[in-house]
Amino acid sequence: MGNSIENKKSFDRCPKCFERIKGYYENIIIPNHIDNSDIYSIAIYFTNCDWCKTLILYKDDHHPYLIEYEGKSIVFGNYAGQIRGPVNLIFPEKTLERLSLDIPTDFASDYYEALKVLEISPKSSAALSRRCLQKLLEQKAHVRTGNLADQIQQVLDSKQLPSYLSESIDAIRIIGNFAAHPLKSTDSGLVVDVEPGEADWTLEVLKDLLDFYIVQPARLQRMKDDLNNKLIEHGKPKMK
Repeated sequence: MGNSIENKKSFDRCPKCFERIKGYYENIIIPNHIDNSDIYSIAIYFTNCDWCKTLILYKDDHHPYLIEYEGKSIVFGNYAGQIRGPVNLIFPEKTLERLSLDIPTDFASDYYEALKVLEISPKSSAALSRRCLQKLLEQKAHVRTGNLADQIQQVLDSKQLPSYLSESIDAIRIIGNFAAHPLKSTDSGLVVDVEPGEADWTLEVLKDLLDFYIVQPARLQRMKDDLNNKLIEHGKPKMK
């Protein structure tokens, strides 16, 4: 049973190349078995990546659909066309987005772990991202130890970030609703409920900040070292 266009669901990124999916997922509903008066189903979502052309398949058990079964309307799950609860990636096997080798192992390990569990447990992913973000701000932005909300404010007050990163990191507090969930700030690594989109946003901002605080300075230092080597070869004074 195919889904109508208004009920198609778009997932964010290709699990293979990590580019954003521009199109939609089609789906097929497969009746699984009948248990007394209950009918169970499986939904298979599928599309092709716009960029790498990889076939992408997700499985959603007990998918919500309203169909006719022997003349009776049977509700599958919650609401037609809406995905409720986690879906499982069937194909392809998810690859880990490669970070720059300039990023120290401890930061990279935290990021990869948060990425791995993003689809399985968004609240666990958000907790790992917040903990890594707090460590990054303390070590690289040199903020005072304390709660994460105050540390974010210290970075904003320091004016060290470009405007797009300032807005992004400030949004972590807003999207995460820190005012209503203060434990996200006072105990950043605690696994607590998350708001829609919070885990994805926090992970994305963490990646941008790792690039700003670690990758870009390392890249500029290599460029400077290369230039100085060339200047020395030609008998010129080095850059300071």
